[in-house]
Amino acid sequence: MVMENLKTFTAIIFILVTALAVAGFRKSSGKASAAVRIILIWTLMQGLQGLSGFYQTQRTFPPALLLLILPPVLMITILFITTGGRRFIDQVNPGMLTLFQMVRIPVEIVLYLLYIDHQVPEIMTFTSGNYDIISGLTAPIIYYYGYVKKSFSRSILLCWNVICLGLLLNIVLRAVLSTPSPLQKLAFYQPNVAILHFPYIWLPSVIVPLVLFSQLVCIRSLFRTVPYQKRTVSKTQIL
Repeated sequence: MVMENLKTFTAIIFILVTALAVAGFRKSSGKASAAVRIILIWTLMQGLQGLSGFYQTQRTFPPALLLLILPPVLMITILFITTGGRRFIDQVNPGMLTLFQMVRIPVEIVLYLLYIDHQVPEIMTFTSGNYDIISGLTAPIIYYYGYVKKSFSRSILLCWNVICLGLLLNIVLRAVLSTPSPLQKLAFYQPNVAILHFPYIWLPSVIVPLVLFSQLVCIRSLFRTVPYQKRTVSKTQIL
């Protein structure tokens, strides 16, 4: 009974986290209606696939799991290599996207609850090598001192984004290699079965792509422009 209550509680929390992620991205992207519609349609499609059990019955090569990951990655690639896509990217607020990284905190909490429920291996939690929660915990600090107070240099902001990108790729790799499929190399004792079910199907198909896109946009913005200009005082002003 306790475990069943945990399952229900965790599922509700994750649904709310997904809704928060989509809403947060909508605000960060300047409420771009076309992008939001695409995300909502994709979220609905993957939710229905998860409810139908489609990914639970697929053991082919290449694994059907790639259907969760490749379409968003392809879309992100198109946005970065096309003129229209870059125009959209450059109107997104990097400061808000930095704050958006806080969504990684509740995601990591959900992963820990799923580990307790034997739905993911321990290597996917912050207790065993997945330190992605650090990105979420430090995001408000980076946002405040980097984009509000503007006391952090571009080098600090870039370094933080690159580290966070590495932390994201670390957990994605752990998740893929521990999911039941021809690609599984880890955690055979307790595979990552959660992301094959609703609502956790949204983790690789919705939340991870949004976090990845946000991180890449912030890195691009830091390479393109200096986030702020320090005030300089000339000798004439001093005299």
